[in-house]
Amino acid sequence: MTLPANHPLSDGRTADSALVTTYRGTRGPVTPVWFMRQAGRSLPEYRELRVGTRMLDACLDPAMASEITLQPVRRHGVDAGIFFSDIVIPLKLAGVDVDIVPGRGPVLAHPVRTLADVQALPDAAGADFSAVEAGVALTVAQLGSTPLIGFAGAPFTLAAYLVEGGPSKDHIRARTLMHSDPEAWAALLGWAAEVTGRFLRAQVLAGTSAAQLFDSWVGSLSKADYVERVAPFSQQALAHIRDLDVPVVHFGVGSGEVLKPMHDIGVDVMGVDWRLPLDVASQRLGGGVTLQGNIDPALLAAPWPVLETHVLDVLRRGRSAPAHVLNLGHGVPPETDPAVLTRIVELVHAQTTEDARDDVA
Repeated sequence: MTLPANHPLSDGRTADSALVTTYRGTRGPVTPVWFMRQAGRSLPEYRELRVGTRMLDACLDPAMASEITLQPVRRHGVDAGIFFSDIVIPLKLAGVDVDIVPGRGPVLAHPVRTLADVQALPDAAGADFSAVEAGVALTVAQLGSTPLIGFAGAPFTLAAYLVEGGPSKDHIRARTLMHSDPEAWAALLGWAAEVTGRFLRAQVLAGTSAAQLFDSWVGSLSKADYVERVAPFSQQALAHIRDLDVPVVHFGVGSGEVLKPMHDIGVDVMGVDWRLPLDVASQRLGGGVTLQGNIDPALLAAPWPVLETHVLDVLRRGRSAPAHVLNLGHGVPPETDPAVLTRIVELVHAQTTEDARDDVA
């Protein structure tokens, strides 16, 4: 299937944008920049808009989700919007009883611990993504030549929430299930791959110019477990958009040891968290992969000279890759001063990249 004729990549609105061309591997004169979690709690206009509205309700209100997505694009001048949503939205739209509890995070009424629990999950094909599609369409109509990124949680991260019943530091129940009941594990990951793959596809067809698969908890896995018991399902999720010509980014927290197998499932861009310098990441990936990242979010609260030096170092190390999109090594902390993000964008846009890659120390 090809993208609809009125899709921003089809009609030319975003096809030549700095973000899309960089994601496709061409280094332009200026490094594009956007921030994970740029839409949300760090912005006073977001907090004002969200008063009285629960998180998942905000995500599923097309007009509100669109406005929240647009707020940081207007304020910071970033090179992309990322659609305001949450990793558990496809679970909720599939019929899973999940809510986001303030101060805690996603909580599920009925954790999935057995094969019978997996078999009792709603049909993934029955998820209604119309509210998300409407929100994406509203946003794209206002962004013009600025691309919108769609995102979804990777199957392992969704499965970890489903098994744990909520947030967890070590995801030990999920990792135990992986080994103690391989049949239940495979069934659960297959279900998660189906629902999150459909969620990504809905966003792309509605108008996103790129897609990011976000594996929040992949850092808790050994390389062998990732390769054997997780990667095939992430690949299965991405199969839902394989026929659509959009660049795909894969990002995981604590993913340094599994960076290459994460790329090997078939993605265009690897996001790198703050723990691994970009030049080291590029080396681990063979030197031919476009990178995204990786400012340390902790430094957003540091004095500007410290942060500026760090940002310039990230840009320098990013030149070891064929192309580079500047981002954080995770999301924007809620206490971040929005003026700092705007200043980073201005700094990055002022740096003209060199055609030839600089040697990275």
